[in-house]
Amino acid sequence: MSDTTLDKLHARFDPEAAQGMDEVFQFHFSDAGDHYLVVKEGTLEVCEGEHDDPSVSLSLSTETLRGVMKGEISGMGAFMSGKLKATGNVMLATRLGSLFPAD
Repeated sequence: MSDTTLDKLHARFDPEAAQGMDEVFQFHFSDAGDHYLVVKEGTLEVCEGEHDDPSVSLSLSTETLRGVMKGEISGMGAFMSGKLKATGNVMLATRLGSLFPAD
């Protein structure tokens, strides 16, 4: 995953949507390795690698993540079509759209 994509996550992050949250989103990218997001009380931390105890783990391509973030494909649609695999608290994945609203 390129640094510009990570920069965009910070730029698009909505702290108000993350109030009261304390969650870890683990991403296993088929084309960019592992990264995770720590969302805690309105803050965002983006880290490389694998977290010991993520709230939810998502396996997908960076292209699929971009599509979901832009609203071109729904998270549920990506899941149903096999472009996205999720384990853990999969309902958290539905919060990504509100945490990172499209422009």
